[in-house]
Amino acid sequence: MTPSNRLDARVAVITGAAGGLGAGIARHLARLGAHLALLEPRGESLDNLIEELRGCGATVQAVACDVTDESAVARAAQTVLAQQGRCDILVNNAGILVPASPLEKLSLSDWNRSMAVNLTGVLLCTQSFGRAMLRQASGSIINIGSIGAQSPNTSPPYSVTKAGVLALTRHTAVEWGPMGVRTNSVSPGFLRTPLSEVHYANPDMLQLRTQVIPVRRLGTADDIAAVVAFLASDAAAFVNGQDIVADGGFLHTTLMHVHKHADQYGGTHQADLSPFARLQAKTSSG
Repeated sequence: MTPSNRLDARVAVITGAAGGLGAGIARHLARLGAHLALLEPRGESLDNLIEELRGCGATVQAVACDVTDESAVARAAQTVLAQQGRCDILVNNAGILVPASPLEKLSLSDWNRSMAVNLTGVLLCTQSFGRAMLRQASGSIINIGSIGAQSPNTSPPYSVTKAGVLALTRHTAVEWGPMGVRTNSVSPGFLRTPLSEVHYANPDMLQLRTQVIPVRRLGTADDIAAVVAFLASDAAAFVNGQDIVADGGFLHTTLMHVHKHADQYGGTHQADLSPFARLQAKTSSG
């Protein structure tokens, strides 16, 4: 590990830290020496993670904060600064995925809730914690986007809000770059986390998604955390306003999958197609 990859004594704020991805990011940054401030609406949801991290020698602070509440976010920033004195890294990870819905039947409540958490929450945290970065003339903001920002999925608000996150990332990078604050995003593909495990209890779904990822596996929280850590570090000192897609190559496969199966992947793709057929049959009958 080169010194430019280390995060020793840097204060990293992570929103949505209790979830599988947030916890994975926290563990990874802690291993690199960062001091952590973990945000969740219910502080007690962080108890087990904090105990684990402190047991490994990490400096950790838990802050109860609803990222959709402007006053709560401002108080959280004040709390972190009062205890840790600065903010060097902000990981805007908090997000929700509302149930799948046809666009014409999408409820306004699901739309508004998605906007509040996935996009407005990023803005509020960027403003409140970013002010400290601007005062110290240094900092790195990493927003968690999604491949859904580039390719529609079954939850319209999710795709739209994540596209907004990427636009906000670019704007922040250009406006705050001259003042020493870099802003980038990471867009994960299919991940296997405790939250997504319900999908992969279905072996057909697991095989289907694995087959359409060129590296032939689902992503993990560690895969994304490694990219976040890079963007937070001095190794990425000249990286600003970028979105790093970490999806195993999935977004590049669309055209490949509309050709003859025997010709796909240069003729090396010999996986069983039965999961596709079984899933289609289940969908049709359900």
